[in-house]
Amino acid sequence: MSAYLAEPRDLYHGRALCVLKPGSARQVAEILALCNEAGAPVTAQGGNTGLVGGQTPDASGASIVLSLERLNRIRGVDAAADAMTVEAGVTLAQAQDAAQDAQRYFPLSLASEGSCTIGGNLATNAGGVHVLAHGSMRDLVLGVEVALADGRLLSTLGALRKDNTGYDLTRLFVGSEGTLGVITAATLKLFPRPRSRAVAFLGLRDPDQALDLLNFVKGRAGPTLNAFEVLSRVGLELVLRHIPGTRDPLAQPHAWYALIELAAFSEGEAERAAADLLAAAHDAGLAQDATLAQSLDQAQALWKLRESMSDAQKREGGSIKHDIAVPVNEIPRFIEEAGRRLRAAFPQARPVPFGHMGDGNIHYNVSQPVGGDKAEFLSRWADVNAVVHGVVGELGGSISAEHGIGRLKRDLLRETKDPVALDAMRAIKAALDPNGILNPGVLL
Repeated sequence: MSAYLAEPRDLYHGRALCVLKPGSARQVAEILALCNEAGAPVTAQGGNTGLVGGQTPDASGASIVLSLERLNRIRGVDAAADAMTVEAGVTLAQAQDAAQDAQRYFPLSLASEGSCTIGGNLATNAGGVHVLAHGSMRDLVLGVEVALADGRLLSTLGALRKDNTGYDLTRLFVGSEGTLGVITAATLKLFPRPRSRAVAFLGLRDPDQALDLLNFVKGRAGPTLNAFEVLSRVGLELVLRHIPGTRDPLAQPHAWYALIELAAFSEGEAERAAADLLAAAHDAGLAQDATLAQSLDQAQALWKLRESMSDAQKREGGSIKHDIAVPVNEIPRFIEEAGRRLRAAFPQARPVPFGHMGDGNIHYNVSQPVGGDKAEFLSRWADVNAVVHGVVGELGGSISAEHGIGRLKRDLLRETKDPVALDAMRAIKAALDPNGILNPGVLL
């Protein structure tokens, strides 16, 4: 059972009575009915890739881990309706492949797509690199099938695009982290498949220039802009040092970088648009240097630099993580002010900001001092959080942009969330899970 009792960051280790692996939605519902009657806590788990401990049982040993990995069927793909229905244990990569086989496109893209599952993506309202163009998981779902705590199955499955008949129950369960019910299947939105893509990597002076570039690109590229990611030189050097097969794509180092992806529906359209865009950005003084991928392999190599950021930091040593969002126009101010306050409080710590600048979501991670003690550094987690989240609060931001709350940020949520909103959340929880068996200790 050990693989089901810890999470990827190794922050949480739990115990459990057993791991159950139902093979159907009806079996999930029957398990919940029995657990509800017995008062046995249930921890739902998909691919176990979550980063806030929401899928990990607590240390009491009283919980049952409910693994959804056997609910792995593609129930149907309707290309004409631009929809597909898949079970919760289907991996994101499998869902992408099923869409592609039908000449369609499912746009959610995460570094863990080979192992994370659709149920977990929904439970945490996963974001990823294409939120700028297509929204988060909440924007990509048409309906869900959910096993409730009392053993009933609720279904809003179907390709219906408009339904104004009361509360939006579908989206109530998206982002609920398994605390209101266990998602067993979902109907997902599909899109026409892009026929051309272009990926560019640009050297920048600072985050202010990155913001200017983002606004410039949005104005010129319009709906073809698929992603706009930023990373610092500090972060890139960690990747180059620790990740085999990576190389610096530009001739000279720069303090900051942007990775831009365009997607279009005509052959060669994205590549032509990207070449024109880079020339115009250079003429406008919005980038110091740039390279445009000339092949799929080169595009993947550029994306690897961005997607390896977390792995590289892990290999560097201790890293205190933050998944924050602020208004897009406040990102340069956030990075500058958070860095200034951290340098004052923890002079040797190394901020490594990177992420989805296009939608205001920055992963503001802080690596341990060079040669420092990992355990000692990680013991300051709450102190570093207080500095970073203090700036987030002042700028009207969120302490969790896409990873969720889980166990890691439960107490922070109580400190930062509107008390009335928390009361409403507790009331919903009490109505759907009166005995409190679903993921106790997570979120609330």
